Amino acid sequence: MEHDLSPSTLADLRRPRPYPAVSVLTPTHRRERDNSQDRVRLRNMLADAKKQLEADPAVTRDHRFDVADQLDRALAEVDLTYAEDGLVIFAAPGEHQVWSLARTVPERVVLSDTFLTRNLVAAEAAERPFWVLTVAADRATLWNGGADRVTEEHIGGFPMIRSRENFDAERQERIGDMPSTFRDEGTRRFLREVDTALGAMLRRYPRPLYITGEQAALSLLDEVGSVAGEAVHIPHGGLAHATADAVRQTIRPVIDEEDRKNVDTVSRELESARGHKTFAAGVDEVWQNASDGRIRLLAVEENYRVTVRDGAGDHLEPAESGDLDAREDIVDEIVERCLDTGADVRFVPDGALGDAQGIAGILRY
Repeated sequence: MEHDLSPSTLADLRRPRPYPAVSVLTPTHRRERDNSQDRVRLRNMLADAKKQLEADPAVTRDHRFDVADQLDRALAEVDLTYAEDGLVIFAAPGEHQVWSLARTVPERVVLSDTFLTRNLVAAEAAERPFWVLTVAADRATLWNGGADRVTEEHIGGFPMIRSRENFDAERQERIGDMPSTFRDEGTRRFLREVDTALGAMLRRYPRPLYITGEQAALSLLDEVGSVAGEAVHIPHGGLAHATADAVRQTIRPVIDEEDRKNVDTVSRELESARGHKTFAAGVDEVWQNASDGRIRLLAVEENYRVTVRDGAGDHLEPAESGDLDAREDIVDEIVERCLDTGADVRFVPDGALGDAQGIAGILRY
């Protein structure tokens, strides 16, 4: 199952497909006692998708069989043992993908000429993904982080391991050259290679970066490269060979402190926007301004969800989940629209926005 939404991956998902491009969304549960019905629900959703394929006169016979087969293949790939809060399946002629999301999604089947991506975009933004580089003189490991998880990544040449021939202590002793580990030219060359590989990763998958290691390692990496200067340094040795849990426990206090500062900053900026008449609050007002590309900063409480319908004129009205004209993921739609128009999107703890009703924005003009 897929987890990480890079800019290039999102661009590929949004490109037009031969009709029909099918998107199947269903909520899932992390705890085993709650997810016993998830597979039944998923099978029912896929059965509904196949019925829609059969009933749609615009779907050719070949494409109907092809996409139905892709849906079956996608189902075979789903492992609900590792379920998060939502599952999205994309299927089109000749292809399928399965995405696990750390954010709930509404039950939905959509046939179109593009995949429905807004729930992926919102989940990625809410997850606040980051990279962690743990570095030592002989090893550099890259970790994929977000929310409460940290996992080791085997991508872009990582983990990078320095060969033992560079640590020939006998040779160094014979020639009378025993520099400290982080003044050794071999170490400098190794960390320069790490910096180059890391820079390539950040260009492909841009996100905040944290680097841990001995202070000498952090200083040398900063000296020989260009990437470390933009990262948050966490002086802590021994993590290049550590477990994911050890890395998570080391960086968690730093992330939590940054989150607290983020909430304070957002609160101050929103209060200032009130005084300058560039403040929008509530799903209807924010949606209208987001549709016009006027949102500069969007703040959303982490678990804020609301179901609406298009009312009279250009306004949204409250609706019940399951209504035929209901828009159950309007918050995700707003998040995607704001990101597409260059807004800064911040997720904050529930209740942090006070009387703003779960969602607020600062306008560009």
